Amino acid sequence: MSPMLSRIIIIGFLLIIVGSLASALYYLVKDKGGSDRTVKALTLRVSLSLVLFLLLMAGFYFGFIPARH
Repeated sequence: MSPMLSRIIIIGFLLIIVGSLASALYYLVKDKGGSDRTVKALTLRVSLSLVLFLLLMAGFYFGFIPARH
């Protein structure tokens, strides 16, 4: 896997995480606590963050992400 592809995947995950956070804020303001869409959006954000962390750890372990010297 090339370093450029790794960066694109990481940036894609970060954009989706920020988008999920923005949608949670929108639902919080729009629904005024009347629905569970905010909780679902935040759950998605936390899940994506965990998956990104695990992918980063696996990429470093398997050598897809090189260590900086």
